[in-house]
Amino acid sequence: MRVDRPADGVVVLHVSGELDTSSAEELTKPLKEHLVENVRGVVVDLSGVRFLGSAGLESLVIGSQRASSLGIPLVLVATSRATQRPIEATGLSSVFTLVGSVDEALSRF
Repeated sequence: MRVDRPADGVVVLHVSGELDTSSAEELTKPLKEHLVENVRGVVVDLSGVRFLGSAGLESLVIGSQRASSLGIPLVLVATSRATQRPIEATGLSSVFTLVGSVDEALSRF
């Protein structure tokens, strides 16, 4: 996990590797830390993720719910089959804001 702050109040979480039961907390914790009131938007860059399991999806859903409750836009960068397929198969593509690049995500804030 790498964290960037490309603009004031904007956070980009770059995730890589596998998001499964043993590693999902590595996403859950930073989402909790960075989804706070003074943030204008959060981007979760999943372009480096090779596997997205149910625990990883759960972390993203929890993050999305937290963002929604705080009125903070949460945008996911999901470009690979490894990330797009589980999101689409579970119907979560209608829950998340999905884009093709970090630049596209940043243009939303």
